[in-house]
Amino acid sequence: MIAPDVTEPDVFESHPQTTGKRFRLNALIIIGSVMVLLFIAVAVIGKIKGTSPLTQTTDFNGPPSMSHWFGTDSLGRDLFARSAAGALVSLQVAIGSVVVGLVIGVPVGMIAGFFPTTWLDESMMRVVDVVLALPLFILAIAVLGFIGTGPMHIFGFQLPAVSSVIVLIGIAAVPVFARVARSCVLVEREEDYVDALRVVGVSRTRILFGDVFLNVIPPVMVQVTAWMAIAVFSEAGLSYLGLGIQPPTPTLGNILLTGEGGLLLGQWWGVVMPGILIFLVIAGFNILGDGIAESIGGSAK
Repeated sequence: MIAPDVTEPDVFESHPQTTGKRFRLNALIIIGSVMVLLFIAVAVIGKIKGTSPLTQTTDFNGPPSMSHWFGTDSLGRDLFARSAAGALVSLQVAIGSVVVGLVIGVPVGMIAGFFPTTWLDESMMRVVDVVLALPLFILAIAVLGFIGTGPMHIFGFQLPAVSSVIVLIGIAAVPVFARVARSCVLVEREEDYVDALRVVGVSRTRILFGDVFLNVIPPVMVQVTAWMAIAVFSEAGLSYLGLGIQPPTPTLGNILLTGEGGLLLGQWWGVVMPGILIFLVIAGFNILGDGIAESIGGSAK
């Protein structure tokens, strides 16, 4: 009998593991997506509306109205325009920090997981453990004290002030993504399809960053949504404490700081409106992450 011709493409096309886990829509994903989209809509509408967040009027501490949807602050600035600009900054920080965490953390975790108990794994994960052991706000004081809170200068190019916060939160995200990726690879490397690909001569690089990577994506996506929420909260918290993006650039954190003085005078809108936006996006990302996790768990059964 003539043995069948087993070629490399046949292995990739026939094995179900190489296509990743199936994604299924559920109520949590829909609810979380709607909440996040509402937050994004505020940022987009504020940009389209064109009102400058720095423009001062004579309407000081005005309540919400048709002309000022979120009211005005103590300097007469439109709170909707300021909150929309702050929402845009939060989205930039969330997306940017996640990209930094993914680009560095996922390859590190995958390589460490594919070669467990080796010097490569030990050296990579010990560095990850050191960063993970540092609380975010302690790390913020150390990093921002070194690089400053103003614009970053790299190779003669000036990056906006938000870049320093993105780098900081991105560094804090690296250990999280690295550990998730490593855990997934430790499981996947023991699967039969990995042995089959090795037998037919597929390189370890192609196995790791091709087939194994597809099955690492779903758990990492759950962590992405969770970290987006953490990034928004961290950016707002750092700005509130004066460690993040500095005025006059509006952020949700420094808008809260400015508005809290009016609470005792009944001027609730200076805190409630930006607070609702922070709650909306953080809850939205967390619910979205729960929905993705439930979808992955359901499809794996």
